[in-house]
Amino acid sequence: MPPPTVADSWLAGRHFGIVIDAGSSGSRIQIYSWVDPRTIHVEQGSTLARSLPKVEKGTQNGEDWVFKVEPGISSYADKPETLAEHLRPLLGHARNHVPPSLQHETPIFLLATAGMRLLPPGKQAQILHHTCRFFLLHSYFKLEESSEAGPCGSNVRIITGEEEGLFGWIAVNYLMDGFTGSSEDRTTFGFLDMGGASTQIAFEPGKEHRNDKNLIDVRLRLLGGDEIHHKVFVTTWLGYGTNKARERYVGHAIREQEKTKTIGSSDVIEDPCLPKDLELTEMPMQADSAPHAHEAHRLRGTGSFEQCMVKTSSLLNKTTPCPDSPCLMNGVHVPPIDFSVSHFIGVSEYWYSSEHIFGLGGAYDFVQYERAASDFCSHSWDSILKQHERIKAQHQPLGGDGEVEKDGHIVEVGRWDPSVERSRLEMQCFKAAWIANVLHEGLGMPRIVDAGGNGTTTGHQMEEQAEKKGLGKPTFQSVDTVGDIAISWTLGKMVLEASKEVQPASSMARPIVDPIDDLPNKTDSPIKPIRPPFFDLDAIEDRITPHLPVSLSRSSLGFSPVLLLLVFCLCFVFVVIIYPLRRHIRIACLRWIRDGSKRDKEADLLEEGIGLNGYSPGGSRPPSPTGLRKFLEPLRKVLPGVRSTRPAPLSVITSSNPNLRHMQENSSARVSPTRASFDPVMATTTASSISRSPSPAPAIYQDEIPNYMSGNGHQYQPSASSMARSLSSRSRNASQMSLSNSNGTALPRQTSLSRASSFHEHE
Repeated sequence: MPPPTVADSWLAGRHFGIVIDAGSSGSRIQIYSWVDPRTIHVEQGSTLARSLPKVEKGTQNGEDWVFKVEPGISSYADKPETLAEHLRPLLGHARNHVPPSLQHETPIFLLATAGMRLLPPGKQAQILHHTCRFFLLHSYFKLEESSEAGPCGSNVRIITGEEEGLFGWIAVNYLMDGFTGSSEDRTTFGFLDMGGASTQIAFEPGKEHRNDKNLIDVRLRLLGGDEIHHKVFVTTWLGYGTNKARERYVGHAIREQEKTKTIGSSDVIEDPCLPKDLELTEMPMQADSAPHAHEAHRLRGTGSFEQCMVKTSSLLNKTTPCPDSPCLMNGVHVPPIDFSVSHFIGVSEYWYSSEHIFGLGGAYDFVQYERAASDFCSHSWDSILKQHERIKAQHQPLGGDGEVEKDGHIVEVGRWDPSVERSRLEMQCFKAAWIANVLHEGLGMPRIVDAGGNGTTTGHQMEEQAEKKGLGKPTFQSVDTVGDIAISWTLGKMVLEASKEVQPASSMARPIVDPIDDLPNKTDSPIKPIRPPFFDLDAIEDRITPHLPVSLSRSSLGFSPVLLLLVFCLCFVFVVIIYPLRRHIRIACLRWIRDGSKRDKEADLLEEGIGLNGYSPGGSRPPSPTGLRKFLEPLRKVLPGVRSTRPAPLSVITSSNPNLRHMQENSSARVSPTRASFDPVMATTTASSISRSPSPAPAIYQDEIPNYMSGNGHQYQPSASSMARSLSSRSRNASQMSLSNSNGTALPRQTSLSRASSFHEHE
């Protein structure tokens, strides 16, 4: 079906959003749409102003807004380069139903769940990289830039079980009007979801427990611009989905059989969780059954729902230590649940196990549920298959509770839909027992029934009776759709995206973001975002391999050529650069340690009023060398291109120093009147000191110049006061040298003073 055209009135002001639920068994794409909130006229105080944007199916007609392919993307872990085969039909479905003119502003999300969570981080990164790359190359849909969330930002990533639960909680309360009404009397629904690998719970605790440190802020913006705020508890139990629970159950059964096995005993394991006389060959989980982890075992059904309930209850791990009380299953903390106030909606497996075989979807009644499960499990497998074949041949439509109607009368009850697969029939007894155990033994939901049971009621009658008795809403309901919209966490994600587009009532309001992006402290948060490693060798290899000869490919070498190249580069860097500099690096480190000690010593001397290197405490000091300059100095000897950090020659420094420039001028043009006559004694002394190389330099060079050129290469500019003191000292020393003449008489003291004053005049 082609996408709608621009002339279609249904498209006026409409926005689209696409979510691909990448689960463990398959990927389901769902297309949603909503009217741009900025184009809706909303009167303040109206019912519309207290509502969220209306999220609908993304197609105007038909049920093709959803499309599924199998298997899940986690099955491509060992061959991610073939992932395009899986994604191509999904992306093609989206392009066929979103107008081309709107695709560039339509976000597409691929959010992976439990199947991807079980993979190692490296394989997770490979799959996400190939998925992002495929979307970028083959579509114009809106994608974020690469970030810590993933290669395509938050559009392509793995969500945690907690995020899945939060999105589901938003979807349930959106469809069940849990967000309507005033904040004082608003009561939200709890959310229960169970898949093949995990199960989640999300609910808003009572007011007395809303200070729990594990609560997550969920913010949404109503059409009127006001924000609603809820504190929600959410947690997930990985391995507590029906498929993973079955694997654990089989492993436990094999261990028990191995403990009691004797010579000559049968290898067949009696399984009360299979229909009577059904035999299956199953592989246990390797982590749960050590001696025969790789061996298949035969299990034969005995068809006892009551015994199956007992056998599966131990899988809840209720005895696991609880570090943060109270806990439910497997030592996981959960705030107390008041089931007289909190009402829960169960989706996915809660609905499938209740409705598809028993026809008991909707309001939950444990007595009726237990009766239907016991009846099904006790039937022989042959009779179940014959009934299934007969149903498929008749193609009779079923009522809401598995009832067959004829001429307005119910002629048969307990019939399942012809589309039910054989695998569902095989596992129905186990799944029904597991669902009941999780609800009552795991979560603590009470088994509240009428005296003597509800032997005459059906699912929808249970809700009517509860309302007549004033009991309010039923404690638990299994639901698949509300109206024509399926309850799914993907809907909650799109409600959040539509809410982000609402203009806030105040310019100071914070933007609406995903709950995981609203965490004040992700380190201590109960939600730990899944962030596979950003650096991916396989992704780099994908880009390099087409440019390499076939002999250098991974298939020919047996290992990654990129890894080999990386190791070679590291070795090259070490041998060519690091190894020749090993001594200089060691010296630089020792110098850095020594300078640290020197700075400490200088601080002590400054406290006593003594400066290092002849400097007074008030004078300026040469800046300490940085670590980079210390490293570059020895590196310059090996690599000529590196800029030297040595100081300029003394003559350059002197000529560029304004405090020293007058000294050069004084030696030629500017002569002090007191030094107009030639002093043979001074000339002889100066010439002698210059000609003798081993002798120390005059006082000004001996005291000041070494500090001009410090060891770190920095130039030091002496102050005028320090220069005056040095020259004064030199004049004084020179005058003392000529105190005695040839006849032994001393020269007058004012000669020295006149020379000092002469220097000040030139200053």
